[in-house]
Amino acid sequence: MSFKNYYLFKNGFEKIFSVESSKLKFGRGSLEEIGKDAKFLGMNRIAVFTDAQVAELAPVAKVVESIKSSGMDVSVYDQVAVEPSDLSFKEGSKFAKDGKFDGFVSVGGGSVIDTCKASNLYSSYPTDFLDYVNIPIGKAIKVPGKLKPHIACPTTFGTASECTGIAVFDLLEMESKTGIVSPFIRPDMGVLDPSTLSTLPPLVTAANGFDVFSHACESLTARPYTQRPAPGSPLNRPLTQGANPYSDIACLESIKLVGSHIVDAVKNPNDNDYDALMFAGMLAGIGFGNAGCHLPHGMSYAVAGLVKDYSPIGWSSIKPMVPHGISVILNSPAVFRKTGPSCYDRHWQAAYAMGAELKDMRIEDSGNILADLIIRMMKETGIPNGLNAVGYSNNDLDALTEKSYVQKRLIDNAPLPISKVELKEIFRDAMNYW
Repeated sequence: MSFKNYYLFKNGFEKIFSVESSKLKFGRGSLEEIGKDAKFLGMNRIAVFTDAQVAELAPVAKVVESIKSSGMDVSVYDQVAVEPSDLSFKEGSKFAKDGKFDGFVSVGGGSVIDTCKASNLYSSYPTDFLDYVNIPIGKAIKVPGKLKPHIACPTTFGTASECTGIAVFDLLEMESKTGIVSPFIRPDMGVLDPSTLSTLPPLVTAANGFDVFSHACESLTARPYTQRPAPGSPLNRPLTQGANPYSDIACLESIKLVGSHIVDAVKNPNDNDYDALMFAGMLAGIGFGNAGCHLPHGMSYAVAGLVKDYSPIGWSSIKPMVPHGISVILNSPAVFRKTGPSCYDRHWQAAYAMGAELKDMRIEDSGNILADLIIRMMKETGIPNGLNAVGYSNNDLDALTEKSYVQKRLIDNAPLPISKVELKEIFRDAMNYW
């Protein structure tokens, strides 16, 4: 990855980037070592967070048995909500506080891991709920210090929440997603066992895979860290810094793995596909955990928050929902058509890594080339045809735009400035693709 053109240093702007992540363990059978990992981290009384569906599956049983066989107390909290809200974060926090636990293990998807992060935070440093929540919805006050140890064990591969200091939720009264960002809420360890993916339904696999791709592609095409004003203190350097050389490497490799395996993993999966996709999710998690996502994720919060009656196949939620990976990828082709000209070489690299045939193509068309490839793979894997297919129409453009434009942490991380009018046009272009 070249420093030559994208990372140009200017007086008064950032010249430093940092790389942070949880300690990570990867491989089949790694869940069976959780008890020893927890003991090493000083845990004795452990809360295992999961949801009602995952609680009935083998990964939770393996984790609980491993903890018990290592001589520690364990209580299971299986009431995590799929696509968590401020209400479910508060309920998890109450369980964590009342139980007087000295450590946490989360087993499940991003909803479970994010709920465990928030529960650890609010039970450790209680305050008004919105105090830690991102500006402009909350106050974004700094987390006071270290939390209790947390081991995150994903049973999906899309969110990479085990790698990041980010916890996302629905704020019910605003019908919008927002989140909490702090290095202190990042899990101490992530344990990734690809065997947990074998029970995922096809559309869940597709949604996870496209979430990984969009994490990686958004980070690769994000505003470079050198375009952010230098902080007055190194302690004020943000967790998500913009595109940087380290994240570039991880994200390009992640895109290659998704492009090579996502269609087969949906249509005719095998262990090799699951191993590759979980590793891709980990790489993208490290990448976007340091670079940050931009428009597709910023727009996804409104798509998920304003859902009307869409109910996807393969999810256990009894209420309408647009799963996170779907709410992200439905925006991505329209976004990359818009952002392509701002850094066409990076969109070109992403398209090539994803598997595009670029012979006789013009590099200036890279945003359109990438968008067309994504749309083709969406078709092959059963992803809905744009926002129309999950219940939205042009009548919803104003609401979608207003709910998204407040996500400034993400919107401002795009490779070019985006006005509210332009954001509305991107939503319009994302209504349908074929």
